[in-house]
Amino acid sequence: MAGSEQRVELKFRIFDGTDIGHSTYASSTTVAALKDRLVSQWPQDKTVIPKSVNDVKLICSGKVLENNKTLAESKIPFGDLPGGVITMHVVVQPPVARKKTDKNQEEVPKLKMCSCTIL
Repeated sequence: MAGSEQRVELKFRIFDGTDIGHSTYASSTTVAALKDRLVSQWPQDKTVIPKSVNDVKLICSGKVLENNKTLAESKIPFGDLPGGVITMHVVVQPPVARKKTDKNQEEVPKLKMCSCTIL
């Protein structure tokens, strides 16, 4: 069955227009596996370098792909582009450190209140 699995040729474009990770991938490949490969192949001469898979977002056809889904579940167009390459955009977005003001706001208990106006 693995021999009949659909494959798609993908390349990944980063913020400065550089393409990385150009290869053919099986439809059962997870988005997390793609991200892991991208992080390991990331060019070290760039100003922005992801530290982990969680710092990377993949965008295909205007949709951010979820880590736990496969390429097939993400509705990547297999076979729609004979001999074509699908380009996915890569966004590096490291998690933002929480500010002290956010922490203080969480400690304040929220008041349950309702107000209605009848005209």
